[in-house]
Amino acid sequence: MSDSYIQNLFAERIGGVNYGKSNTIYKFEKIKRAKRAAKAAKPDVALIDMGVGEPDEMAFPEVVEALYAAAKDPANRGYADNGGRDFKVAAASYMKAVFGVELDPDTEILHSIGSKAALSILPNCFINAGDVVLMTTPGYPIFGTHAKYLGGEVYNLKLTEENDFLPDLDSVPADILKRAKVIVVNYPNNPTGASATRAFFEKLVAFAKKNNLVVVSDAAYASLTFDGNALSILQIEGAKDVAVELHSLSKSHNMTGWRIGWVCGNPLIVKAYGDVKDNTDSGQFLGIQLAAAKGLENPSITRAIAAKYSRRMDMLVDVLKNLGFSPRKPKAGFFLYMPAPKAAIRPDGTRTEFKTGEDFSQWMISEHLISTVPWDDAGAFVRFSVTFEAHGEEAEKTVVAEIARRMGRSKFEF
Repeated sequence: MSDSYIQNLFAERIGGVNYGKSNTIYKFEKIKRAKRAAKAAKPDVALIDMGVGEPDEMAFPEVVEALYAAAKDPANRGYADNGGRDFKVAAASYMKAVFGVELDPDTEILHSIGSKAALSILPNCFINAGDVVLMTTPGYPIFGTHAKYLGGEVYNLKLTEENDFLPDLDSVPADILKRAKVIVVNYPNNPTGASATRAFFEKLVAFAKKNNLVVVSDAAYASLTFDGNALSILQIEGAKDVAVELHSLSKSHNMTGWRIGWVCGNPLIVKAYGDVKDNTDSGQFLGIQLAAAKGLENPSITRAIAAKYSRRMDMLVDVLKNLGFSPRKPKAGFFLYMPAPKAAIRPDGTRTEFKTGEDFSQWMISEHLISTVPWDDAGAFVRFSVTFEAHGEEAEKTVVAEIARRMGRSKFEF
């Protein structure tokens, strides 16, 4: 079938006349295909999925009940626009209880339909053609993708183990800094699992002020700390002059599909986000906002979820160390990030080499039906997520023991 005229109408930002013709298979699609093939080849073996990075449990019962009650209330049936005040007040209370940060719910907080939506809206507040965004790699690309849609450019700062997976701010060339408007950071980090330090945030705030930058801090995992010491950039003196922070209930409250979070910090940036958002969506359903507010009333929900991930992380780290890996337990979140091995040797002596994290990840799926995510942006690394499906501690132990059994069939070279 020949191309219709529609093929010539696609915007350059998504490929122009070549849209849909690329044979490139993206990382997550490769993983999906490998999982399907592995399950077909070994239908009697259960897949252990440590690649998704999505909570394996439901939202807490009181949150579900609050949604049920709110959904029955006719007052909540209409457009939410830029949000209900109940949610903003609850978010302000949560920021105070968890981070010790004081915020005005009327001027310094606005809801989002999840962090992804906020990251797609914020570039419209700042980026013109030729402007530069500083971002970290590996990292979550959404802000950069939309900056490019607007004619902007992305300058990537590599996250390396040698620098504790923190960006080297001093490495940004002067000509890039002159055109840069925004720096985006994400801590605790996806995929590395690294946490920022207070000293780093202090340096980042000073760096932003010196170079006239806005800081967008994606803090989706910030409250899932294992030691109870949650860090927000807004704790830093002067941070509110230059920064906004993004929070989400997706991970902290097992509410990924609910799509609810908030943007907070500098009131002028929050206002600009709200103005663009008002021309982008009609707000999240008020029933979901009210249910989320109920969840935010009780920070012990987040502490219980964090304790589960910490427990699972301890078990997985022990297994991997026994197999010769050198994993370091993160301080928060549910991602374990480490270098891929150089090779694996089966009991029959067959040796498989891994040149990339993707090589190792594909082998793990096909050989052991264990799904992970490769990250080769800054070295051959692989990410394990402890969000595998298991209900209760005994079930968790069973899953981790099975991981040890399957991977233990091979010896690894590093």
